[in-house]
Amino acid sequence: MGWIITLIIGGIIGWLASIVMKTDAQMGPIANIIVGIVGSMLGFWLAGLLGIGAGSAIVGYVIAVIGAAVLIFLLKAVGVLK
Repeated sequence: MGWIITLIIGGIIGWLASIVMKTDAQMGPIANIIVGIVGSMLGFWLAGLLGIGAGSAIVGYVIAVIGAAVLIFLLKAVGVLK
């Protein structure tokens, strides 16, 4: 059951980040899920380096979306996304 929730929330996080980064038309649901999950991990890692903690669920979701947006930025810089 935990994997299903992770996939759903990862998809939502990836979708929100793709809207922010204006790559929504290029990414499908699988890419949104992968970017959402990996980007969330990246966001929480970066937040930990900066000493920012997720005090509430809303702050955690914001960190996750920012991390996914950073991942999309990196993918665009490398040339994986246009």
